[in-house]
Amino acid sequence: MAGSLLSDAGQRLEQALKYTSISEDAVESLKFPQTSLTVSIPVRMDDGSLKVFQGYRVRYDDTRGPGKGGVRYHPSVTLDEVQSLAFWMTFKCAALSLPFGGAKGGITVNPKELSRMELERLSRGYIDAIADFIGPDVDILAPDVYTNAMIMGWMMDQYSIIKRQICPAVVTGKPITMGGSLGRETATAMGAFYVIQAMMPKFDQIPEVTTVAVQGFGNAGAILAELLFRAGYKVVAVSDSQGGIYSKHGLDIPNIRQFKDSSRRIQALYCDDTVCHTAAETVVSNEELLALDVDVLVPAALENQITEANAANVRAKMVFEVANGPITSAADKILDEKGIYVFPDILVNAGGVTVSYFEWVQNRSGLYWMLDEINQRLKFKMVEEAERIWAIARDLSIPMRTAAYVHALSRLGEAISAKGTRDYYLNSH
Repeated sequence: MAGSLLSDAGQRLEQALKYTSISEDAVESLKFPQTSLTVSIPVRMDDGSLKVFQGYRVRYDDTRGPGKGGVRYHPSVTLDEVQSLAFWMTFKCAALSLPFGGAKGGITVNPKELSRMELERLSRGYIDAIADFIGPDVDILAPDVYTNAMIMGWMMDQYSIIKRQICPAVVTGKPITMGGSLGRETATAMGAFYVIQAMMPKFDQIPEVTTVAVQGFGNAGAILAELLFRAGYKVVAVSDSQGGIYSKHGLDIPNIRQFKDSSRRIQALYCDDTVCHTAAETVVSNEELLALDVDVLVPAALENQITEANAANVRAKMVFEVANGPITSAADKILDEKGIYVFPDILVNAGGVTVSYFEWVQNRSGLYWMLDEINQRLKFKMVEEAERIWAIARDLSIPMRTAAYVHALSRLGEAISAKGTRDYYLNSH
């Protein structure tokens, strides 16, 4: 149903509004996306045929700064999905106190079916179509599902060609040689790792006796799994789009990553192999992985993985959302009733946009930071906001997700009210 994802996302806003006192003007301003753009992207294929792809860019709110959000390439991309992701980005940037609003983009395509040249033509064509809608002070792009540094480089280059000037700050997540930031590719996983490390002591959990299952073995999920493994956690299950593997004794994550990386075809941009082929461990489906009896469950794949239909099967003590929107609002209620702590995406996976902010700052200033400095800044930001949200959750006796939205809403409300509200104008006489 049209708008269903955005409607579901909006229910989190409704919950948080019960615990805030922001103005009616602010609430009204956040009900709908500010701007939504749909474009057609004609691409000349390698066989000479012409294909037209649908592309989207949504800027949900820019009260606190220019729009910021990734571009995803996936067959299931819709305007509704992109609007929902832009909504989440708005609250994520506010929760982390970044000077950005929320935006998102996407193209309805299976990128694995395209050659490298077709992929480049598609990426540059997307920028041709949306160039007047974006910019370093308007809306800044970044990688997302099935987009990477190479694609971001093409996009930045195409925008620079159109504007006839080098514009590195229009895109983050670029190759280092084109103005990218150190630490950007690992940022989402590093940020999530810092949040997990900060929260574990509150549950008297130590790594050596903490079992973890990770759904999604893409960039964020695989790196996070290895970070947890190297920190002493027992990662007992991982999965990708084809399925997963499980071992109660724990998996050797570096070996699994090495297998998946080495089995990738040299000419491929995307990995065609699956973690299922790595070892003679127990093979599990993605659905079975979500129901494993573990301490920590990490959904790091796509949205709507835990729904009203399967939430009752979840047995983890804690869920850290590394994907965007992996749990529906209906499932939230079920998990809460089961006493499962859910740490929300707008906090847990905010490492990516935080280091994107660092990249944008570096591009604007021309001063570039070393990796240690970036990770130190990232850790401070993630832990500081995680602790603030935890305190709100404890003080108000509300779930962490609601607390994160309360935290973000207070900042958004202040920014919107700073422009003047009904109360301000009515009391001016």
